[in-house]
Amino acid sequence: MSVEPGRREFLTEINQSPRALLIVLSGPSGVGKDAVLTELKESGYPLCYITTLTTRPRRDNEQDMVDYHFVSTEKYHSMLAKNEFLESANVYGNWYGVPRAAVKEALDRGEDVIIKIDVQGAATIKKTIPEAVFIFLVPPSIEELDARLTQRLTESPANLALRLKTAEEEMKQLSNFDYVVVNQSGEIDRTVSTIQAVITAEKHRVNPRRIDLP
Repeated sequence: MSVEPGRREFLTEINQSPRALLIVLSGPSGVGKDAVLTELKESGYPLCYITTLTTRPRRDNEQDMVDYHFVSTEKYHSMLAKNEFLESANVYGNWYGVPRAAVKEALDRGEDVIIKIDVQGAATIKKTIPEAVFIFLVPPSIEELDARLTQRLTESPANLALRLKTAEEEMKQLSNFDYVVVNQSGEIDRTVSTIQAVITAEKHRVNPRRIDLP
Protein backbone atom coordinates (compact mmCIF):
# COMPACT_ATOMS: atom_id res chain seq x y z
CA MET A 1 0.00 0.00 0.00
CA SER A 2 1.42 3.37 -1.00
CA VAL A 3 1.85 6.19 1.50
CA GLU A 4 0.67 9.68 0.67
CA PRO A 5 3.58 12.16 0.16
CA GLY A 6 2.64 14.35 3.13
CA ARG A 7 2.37 11.39 5.46
CA ARG A 8 5.64 9.95 4.13
CA GLU A 9 7.48 13.18 4.96
CA PHE A 10 5.92 13.23 8.44
CA LEU A 11 6.94 9.64 9.18
CA THR A 12 10.46 10.30 7.91
CA GLU A 13 10.79 13.35 10.15
CA ILE A 14 9.61 11.69 13.36
CA ASN A 15 11.88 8.69 12.77
CA GLN A 16 14.99 10.83 12.54
CA SER A 17 17.39 10.88 15.48
CA PRO A 18 16.57 13.63 18.01
CA ARG A 19 18.64 16.78 17.64
CA ALA A 20 21.60 17.31 19.92
CA LEU A 21 20.85 19.41 22.99
CA LEU A 22 22.88 22.01 24.83
CA ILE A 23 21.99 21.68 28.52
CA VAL A 24 22.93 24.51 30.88
CA LEU A 25 23.04 23.52 34.55
CA SER A 26 23.15 26.50 36.89
CA GLY A 27 22.36 27.52 40.43
CA PRO A 28 23.84 29.40 43.39
CA SER A 29 27.26 28.60 44.83
CA GLY A 30 27.11 25.63 47.20
CA VAL A 31 23.93 24.12 45.80
CA GLY A 32 25.76 20.97 44.67
CA LYS A 33 26.30 21.40 40.93
CA ASP A 34 29.65 19.60 40.98
CA ALA A 35 28.29 16.66 42.99
CA VAL A 36 25.31 16.32 40.64
CA LEU A 37 27.55 16.30 37.56
CA THR A 38 29.80 13.68 39.14
CA GLU A 39 26.79 11.48 39.85
CA LEU A 40 25.53 11.98 36.28
CA LYS A 41 28.88 10.86 34.90
CA GLU A 42 29.01 7.80 37.14
CA SER A 43 25.48 6.84 36.08
CA GLY A 44 26.73 6.34 32.53
CA TYR A 45 24.15 8.72 31.10
CA PRO A 46 25.26 9.66 27.54
CA LEU A 47 26.32 13.29 27.77
CA CYS A 48 29.37 15.25 26.71
CA TYR A 49 30.70 17.08 29.77
CA ILE A 50 32.49 20.34 29.02
CA THR A 51 35.20 21.37 31.48
CA THR A 52 35.07 25.06 32.38
CA LEU A 53 38.32 27.01 32.52
CA THR A 54 39.02 29.10 35.60
CA THR A 55 41.75 31.29 37.05
CA ARG A 56 40.83 30.54 40.65
CA PRO A 57 43.19 28.42 42.78
CA ARG A 58 42.54 24.68 42.83
CA ARG A 59 41.08 23.34 46.06
CA ASP A 60 42.65 20.32 47.73
CA ASN A 61 39.83 18.00 46.68
CA GLU A 62 39.78 19.10 43.03
CA GLN A 63 41.48 17.68 39.93
CA ASP A 64 42.62 19.64 36.92
CA MET A 65 40.62 18.83 33.75
CA VAL A 66 38.02 17.06 35.91
CA ASP A 67 36.48 19.68 38.15
CA TYR A 68 37.87 22.62 36.17
CA HIS A 69 40.73 23.38 33.82
CA PHE A 70 42.86 25.61 36.01
CA VAL A 71 44.83 28.18 34.00
CA SER A 72 46.83 31.32 34.63
CA THR A 73 45.21 34.73 34.33
CA GLU A 74 47.54 35.47 31.41
CA LYS A 75 46.49 32.39 29.45
CA TYR A 76 42.84 33.03 30.18
CA HIS A 77 42.93 36.59 28.89
CA SER A 78 44.85 35.47 25.80
CA MET A 79 42.03 33.04 24.99
CA LEU A 80 39.45 35.70 25.78
CA ALA A 81 41.07 38.09 23.32
CA LYS A 82 40.84 35.40 20.63
CA ASN A 83 37.09 34.93 21.28
CA GLU A 84 37.63 31.30 22.32
CA PHE A 85 34.93 31.30 24.99
CA LEU A 86 31.24 30.64 24.52
CA GLU A 87 30.73 32.57 27.75
CA SER A 88 33.12 34.31 30.11
CA ALA A 89 32.52 35.94 33.48
CA ASN A 90 34.30 37.20 36.56
CA VAL A 91 32.79 35.58 39.65
CA TYR A 92 33.97 36.47 43.15
CA GLY A 93 37.20 37.88 41.69
CA ASN A 94 38.06 34.88 39.49
CA TRP A 95 37.48 34.27 35.79
CA TYR A 96 35.42 31.38 34.43
CA GLY A 97 34.92 30.51 30.77
CA VAL A 98 33.24 27.82 28.65
CA PRO A 99 35.45 26.78 25.68
CA ARG A 100 33.53 27.42 22.47
CA ALA A 101 35.34 24.86 20.28
CA ALA A 102 34.69 21.93 22.64
CA VAL A 103 30.94 22.66 22.70
CA LYS A 104 30.65 23.10 18.93
CA GLU A 105 32.62 19.95 18.14
CA ALA A 106 30.44 17.82 20.40
CA LEU A 107 27.20 19.24 19.01
CA ASP A 108 28.45 18.69 15.46
CA ARG A 109 29.02 15.04 16.38
CA GLY A 110 25.40 14.83 17.46
CA GLU A 111 26.22 14.54 21.17
CA ASP A 112 24.13 16.16 23.88
CA VAL A 113 26.31 18.66 25.74
CA ILE A 114 25.99 19.73 29.38
CA ILE A 115 27.80 22.69 30.87
CA LYS A 116 27.91 23.85 34.49
CA ILE A 117 27.83 27.59 34.86
CA ASP A 118 26.95 30.33 37.33
CA VAL A 119 23.67 32.22 37.07
CA GLN A 120 25.34 35.26 35.50
CA GLY A 121 26.85 33.08 32.78
CA ALA A 122 23.56 31.31 32.14
CA ALA A 123 21.92 34.66 31.48
CA THR A 124 24.60 35.48 28.92
CA ILE A 125 24.14 32.17 27.09
CA LYS A 126 20.36 32.64 27.18
CA LYS A 127 20.80 35.76 25.03
CA THR A 128 23.00 34.10 22.41
CA ILE A 129 21.60 30.54 22.43
CA PRO A 130 17.97 30.79 23.62
CA GLU A 131 17.19 27.27 22.38
CA ALA A 132 19.49 25.68 24.96
CA VAL A 133 17.85 23.80 27.86
CA PHE A 134 18.26 25.81 31.07
CA ILE A 135 18.03 23.91 34.37
CA PHE A 136 18.17 25.78 37.69
CA LEU A 137 19.41 23.75 40.66
CA VAL A 138 18.16 25.10 43.99
CA PRO A 139 18.62 24.16 47.66
CA PRO A 140 15.64 23.25 49.86
CA SER A 141 16.15 26.58 51.67
CA ILE A 142 18.63 29.41 52.13
CA GLU A 143 19.34 28.01 55.61
CA GLU A 144 20.36 24.70 54.05
CA LEU A 145 22.59 26.51 51.56
CA ASP A 146 24.23 28.37 54.45
CA ALA A 147 24.96 25.05 56.16
CA ARG A 148 26.47 23.53 53.00
CA LEU A 149 28.75 26.50 52.37
CA THR A 150 29.85 26.54 56.00
CA GLN A 151 30.68 22.82 55.91
CA ARG A 152 32.93 23.31 52.87
CA LEU A 153 35.37 25.30 55.03
CA THR A 154 36.62 27.13 51.92
CA GLU A 155 35.16 30.58 52.59
CA SER A 156 36.06 33.32 55.01
CA PRO A 157 33.12 34.75 57.02
CA ALA A 158 33.04 37.77 54.71
CA ASN A 159 33.03 35.64 51.55
CA LEU A 160 30.40 33.34 53.01
CA ALA A 161 28.12 36.29 53.73
CA LEU A 162 28.69 37.58 50.18
CA ARG A 163 27.84 34.23 48.62
CA LEU A 164 24.64 33.93 50.61
CA LYS A 165 23.57 37.45 49.67
CA THR A 166 24.37 36.72 46.03
CA ALA A 167 22.44 33.44 46.21
CA GLU A 168 19.33 35.25 47.39
CA GLU A 169 19.56 37.57 44.39
CA GLU A 170 20.25 34.68 42.01
CA MET A 171 17.13 32.86 43.18
CA LYS A 172 15.14 35.77 41.77
CA GLN A 173 16.33 34.77 38.28
CA LEU A 174 14.32 31.54 38.34
CA SER A 175 11.88 32.75 35.67
CA ASN A 176 14.74 32.86 33.13
CA PHE A 177 15.11 29.07 33.28
CA ASP A 178 13.11 26.23 31.70
CA TYR A 179 13.22 23.85 34.65
CA VAL A 180 13.87 23.99 38.38
CA VAL A 181 15.25 21.01 40.32
CA VAL A 182 15.48 20.97 44.12
CA ASN A 183 18.67 19.27 45.30
CA GLN A 184 17.57 17.80 48.62
CA SER A 185 20.27 16.79 51.10
CA GLY A 186 21.07 13.10 50.88
CA GLU A 187 18.88 12.63 47.79
CA ILE A 188 21.30 13.27 44.95
CA ASP A 189 20.03 10.17 43.12
CA ARG A 190 16.60 11.79 42.91
CA THR A 191 18.16 15.03 41.62
CA VAL A 192 20.03 13.16 38.89
CA SER A 193 16.95 11.16 37.93
CA THR A 194 14.94 14.36 37.58
CA ILE A 195 17.55 15.91 35.28
CA GLN A 196 17.60 12.74 33.18
CA ALA A 197 13.80 12.92 32.96
CA VAL A 198 14.03 16.53 31.74
CA ILE A 199 16.44 15.50 28.98
CA THR A 200 14.23 12.56 27.99
CA ALA A 201 11.20 14.84 27.76
CA GLU A 202 13.15 17.31 25.61
CA LYS A 203 14.00 14.47 23.21
CA HIS A 204 10.27 13.92 22.65
CA ARG A 205 9.25 17.49 21.86
CA VAL A 206 6.95 17.86 18.86
CA ASN A 207 8.91 20.98 17.94
CA PRO A 208 12.54 20.14 18.78
CA ARG A 209 15.00 22.77 19.85
CA ARG A 210 17.45 23.89 17.18
CA ILE A 211 20.85 24.84 18.55
CA ASP A 212 22.66 27.40 16.40
CA LEU A 213 26.05 27.98 17.96
CA PRO A 214 27.39 31.44 17.06
